[in-house]
Amino acid sequence: MTLELPADTTRAIDAAAVESLRLNLGGAALLPGDDGYDEARTIYNGMFDRHPALIVRCAATGDVVKAVRFAREHDLIVSVRGGGHNFAGNAVCEGGLMVDLTPMKGIRVDPVARRVRAQGGVTWRELDRECQVFGLATTGGTISSTGIAGLTLGGGFGWLGRTHGLSCDNLVSADVVLADGSVATASENENADLFWGLRGGGGNFGVVTSFEYRVHPVGQVLGGMLIYPVERAKEVLRTVRDFCATAPNASGVMGALMTTPEGAQVLAVLVFHGGPVEEGEAVFRPLREQTAPMADLVGPMSYEQVQSQLDEGFPFGLQNYAKSEFLTSLPDEAIDVIVDCFTKTPSPLSALVLEQFGGAYADVAADATAFGHRDWDFNLLFLSRWADPSDADRNIQWAREGWKAVQPYAAGAVYVNYLEAGQEGADRIRAAYGANYDRLATLKATYDPTNFFQVNQNIKPTA
Repeated sequence: MTLELPADTTRAIDAAAVESLRLNLGGAALLPGDDGYDEARTIYNGMFDRHPALIVRCAATGDVVKAVRFAREHDLIVSVRGGGHNFAGNAVCEGGLMVDLTPMKGIRVDPVARRVRAQGGVTWRELDRECQVFGLATTGGTISSTGIAGLTLGGGFGWLGRTHGLSCDNLVSADVVLADGSVATASENENADLFWGLRGGGGNFGVVTSFEYRVHPVGQVLGGMLIYPVERAKEVLRTVRDFCATAPNASGVMGALMTTPEGAQVLAVLVFHGGPVEEGEAVFRPLREQTAPMADLVGPMSYEQVQSQLDEGFPFGLQNYAKSEFLTSLPDEAIDVIVDCFTKTPSPLSALVLEQFGGAYADVAADATAFGHRDWDFNLLFLSRWADPSDADRNIQWAREGWKAVQPYAAGAVYVNYLEAGQEGADRIRAAYGANYDRLATLKATYDPTNFFQVNQNIKPTA
């Protein structure tokens, strides 16, 4: 008896081989039709409905090793799921073997050394919860259901970034299952070349089963959002831009053009200050007074509250399409284009997000890690979202047209975690890795010469 794979894969899997694998796993091996199979293959972006031939739900690093070796032996394409939150849907392959890290939830905080080690299936909600017991945190996204693995390997934006750098800047070491099934530790002192590539090179070099981060004291913070009618968005964004030019590194701002549940288009200015609350109140007082929001939801809160404040608005299962670009500048004309683009969105679920950079993001040299886009003050994200799959064309077109409209202000650089899968082409993948691409291609040839790990924003190995 064999399990027949879709036509785009190369072999069938013998059922006896699958059963043998099952008996040697600490976790589970799921075939189509098994209990838990559909749940395991369901990811954040509802645009993707892929069916792996086999899902290995890993309980420990040994299971990952066995899954990688099984895939090699049976000539199966491999995808890796951490949190499953990536827009590109790369967590799930069609007809191959999906390495599922979600059962791997181990977290150990060392409050004295200010380090935390976490396995590859951990989400930021889970990591923050454990670290905050000790009043500690590290840079980790803005939606707490995001997995630590994908975010960190692609760079890792977050509210603490302007103070402490990217998630990958706070990475101290990583345990990695390589393409040949061996296990390596990567750090500044061990496999330093691999460590460099993991910090921004995505999933191109192996399956990272554990991450060790620096963590920093983070207590009660100032956070929340200021709300304005869309008719005032251009005026307010100009003020926000000017405020950002002199804001301290402990503070961060995000502008989000979105539609309320009642159907009103608004500008939400999300603010954060990681230092003393009184200091944050003083920093943001001029912005609040100058812009006179129609709703002021800013106040003292826990760091975990800041991290989860957007979760309800970003549920799993919607159709998601993203277009993104770092901006060289944000003149008045660019703000006009951005707001005008938003007002034409066909879906009330879509948003246009302006993320502030600078601060500690720019303190690291562009070639010190694989993530090299450190010169820009803002990133712009067109986040097109809708519920009905039949509405795809007009919603994708909105994002693409908006992205084209801002090209006069674009840096020609893009955040790898915001790229779509297979839709933006080789030039955009190069733009994601920037000037570090050639070095990454050489590194790929060293650690994955056959391009075994290719279900990602793929770096082809240098011949």
